[in-house]
Amino acid sequence: MFTAVVIEKSDTGTKVATAGVEESSLPEGDVTVEVAYSTLNYKDALAITGSSPVVRSFPMVPGIDFAGVVTESSNPEWSAGDEVILNGWGVGETHWGGLAQRARVKGDWLVRKPAEFTARQAMSIGTAGYTASLCVDALLKHGIEPGSGDILVTGATGGVGSVAIALLRTAGFTVAAATGKTSETAYLEKLGATTVIDRAELAERGKPLQKERWAGVVDTAGSYTLANAGAQTRYGGAIAACGLAQGMDYPATVAPFILRGVTLYGIDSVMAPRPRRLEAWARLARDLDPSVLKDIAEEIGLAEAIPAANRLIDGTVRGRIVVDVNR
Repeated sequence: MFTAVVIEKSDTGTKVATAGVEESSLPEGDVTVEVAYSTLNYKDALAITGSSPVVRSFPMVPGIDFAGVVTESSNPEWSAGDEVILNGWGVGETHWGGLAQRARVKGDWLVRKPAEFTARQAMSIGTAGYTASLCVDALLKHGIEPGSGDILVTGATGGVGSVAIALLRTAGFTVAAATGKTSETAYLEKLGATTVIDRAELAERGKPLQKERWAGVVDTAGSYTLANAGAQTRYGGAIAACGLAQGMDYPATVAPFILRGVTLYGIDSVMAPRPRRLEAWARLARDLDPSVLKDIAEEIGLAEAIPAANRLIDGTVRGRIVVDVNR
């Protein structure tokens, strides 16, 4: 037996509870992992609260991330004792995820935990931090350098935004952080933001072309925020779009793309090819100071994940939530 958060569906509705599960109930996979830490992401919160139809089959164990130790493997790449990380690949949606003490998955979904991080630190980074790294990679590969100009990060107090700011600071960039929580200015400046702006400046309909301000953008909001960020991006600049916190719509024009040569990169972390994942985690291991993770993440126990999901939906969480699945 092991303990997990389980989402079940019946004719009367959906039920979510922390429960004991038989190990024989684990889904198919060629690697079994003893999970040490998981996380609570926005997608997990949607699944737990039922706010969006994230879960595709029932019963489901949510949790799109986990870090732990391999206990059994028929995959030639992995052996018992290997320390591994999983991000995405549909776990917590179509395949049982990480909010549990055990997981069984395809070995091709795993990456080796960098030695620079403990399991807890790896989950303080989690999918959000790994996505932030993918965004920074996209901007750098575009050719943007610190001398190119300032970088805008939207949703700055969230997990993606927090890690993106820290990575961009290490890369030498001047970062402007857009947030609805201007009371967190000290936190954002500690991570590396030079300027903090109220997200309200970007959240309403604006002109198709605006004053050029940003060499690059990491956007987690979508909707009007992404449209305005694009309208303010400098000639030849780039935007890495990875989220839809404000909305899935994109009420913009093509003007920034055809008149200023702006490039929009869509960043997918769920199904990203393994080489790209390895590159992203290598950047995190090299450029992210583990000490900043103390400020970015809070830790909760497995049973606390269900009530914490409501806090995430309400937008009252700063940074990341790490889940110790063994308490």
